[in-house]
Amino acid sequence: MKLYFILFFLSSALFAQETPAESFWKQLQQHCGKAYEGTIPQGMGNDDFDNKKLLMHVRSCEEDEIKIPFFVGENKSRTWILRLKDDKIQLKHDHRQPDGSEDKITQYGGTSSNTGLANIQVFPADEETAELIPAAATNVWWISLDDKIFSYNLKRIGSKTNFTVEFDLSKPEKTPTAPWGWKE
Repeated sequence: MKLYFILFFLSSALFAQETPAESFWKQLQQHCGKAYEGTIPQGMGNDDFDNKKLLMHVRSCEEDEIKIPFFVGENKSRTWILRLKDDKIQLKHDHRQPDGSEDKITQYGGTSSNTGLANIQVFPADEETAELIPAAATNVWWISLDDKIFSYNLKRIGSKTNFTVEFDLSKPEKTPTAPWGWKE
């Protein structure tokens, strides 16, 4: 009986399970190169998004960085950048002008405070965000991911509304052209 427990302990140590952050990362990497249309089931009253096609494209996937351009109609200024480091995921928002130059408000976001869950990662606003956009100091973003839906969400603590965009992962779309600032 003792030998069984010793073998079980050793095999468990050798075949350690992946963390929730790693599971989330691997699941997201399965969508590399694919694009999906989104809808806003609830919003924060942003007219910029009304009646426009919303499209995300998991365009660039590296071992520790995934870039997801998010198009709102003809506006190709937004890219979500996710980075995996030390079993935590960082979310940054890269905003560009039509000529490809950085917007004056860019590179805001946050890093998960723990490993999260395999189907959801939460990103409270970091210090850089608080300095760049003081009103966003209480922002909390989260991304949920399962077999059917990728959901990007924003809550500003103190506000009564959330902003959510859901993308249907069962219906890949035609790959879009490059976002602003990218080469084809």
